[in-house]
Amino acid sequence: MKVVIAGAFAALLLLTAGFAAAQPSPEEQADVQRLVQLRDSLRPVHGMVKLPGAKAVLNLGDGYYFLPADDARRVLVEGWKNTPQFADGVIGMIFPAGKTFLDDTWGAVVRYENTFYVSDEDAKTADYDGLLSDMHKSVDEENIERKKEGFESLSLIGWAQAPTYEPKFHDLIWAREIQFGDEADHTLNYDVRHLGRNGVLNLSMISSMSSLADVRQAAVQLVRTAEFEPGSRYADYKKGDKTAGYGLAGLVAAGVGLVVAKQAGLLAGALLFLKKGALLVVAAAAGVAGWFRTRFGKAGKPDKTESDEDDGPGGSVT
Repeated sequence: MKVVIAGAFAALLLLTAGFAAAQPSPEEQADVQRLVQLRDSLRPVHGMVKLPGAKAVLNLGDGYYFLPADDARRVLVEGWKNTPQFADGVIGMIFPAGKTFLDDTWGAVVRYENTFYVSDEDAKTADYDGLLSDMHKSVDEENIERKKEGFESLSLIGWAQAPTYEPKFHDLIWAREIQFGDEADHTLNYDVRHLGRNGVLNLSMISSMSSLADVRQAAVQLVRTAEFEPGSRYADYKKGDKTAGYGLAGLVAAGVGLVVAKQAGLLAGALLFLKKGALLVVAAAAGVAGWFRTRFGKAGKPDKTESDEDDGPGGSVT
């Protein structure tokens, strides 16, 4: 996913006073209003979030919140302008507390892959450079389809972090640097896979390359919030359980949607390059900053009045 304007709201506030004095066009106002309405309609869930289909839980505490599947799909497609198929199979999204999809922050897409047990025996021998080469070859095919659907082309720059495996926690992590169109601050797809007895919990964090250091640190903390229920943990594996038939290298290939993985039946769909791109590109036009600041306040939210409710949408799951 890409950041169309790094820190959309921050960028708005940094425009010059001369620009701020102008007024946005009706079309620009409508685009911003639509995004704000989308943000305000979301239903965040806090605390412990159960993922029944994955037999797992997210212990989010006060540091994060969760958006259910329907809201997550709207953020990905309507807010960040990803192709609709990239929202298939999404069971939710996680954001840092106090942040929304309109802020210059990461959002983690949550999926569960019913892969059965994935062996980690190839942790030290997997050829990840070869996978990267395969990804480069597949980008051309992906761009043909993106052009047909009216989306901008993409370029895979390379690994932002080569795949690494933490055997103590059974976590596989990798990151890719991607450029959508002519964006200056390239997109960061930071992928975390938490292995279980019967499948894999996917936390795919989307941000910008300028935030790599922060996202790397956040990923380590975020994956610790996820755990499988007793009996479904990786350590609960017993001889005779169904297995995936591939190891960590195959899991990375499936995670990025490589053609070789699709041919092996590991994944259906296109290359999994997600972007962060709210339509606040219209804010680059002169005048939107001042109007937005006046209409929605410094934090990018409508200024409160005495009649406003203190509590937003959503609730806690404990």
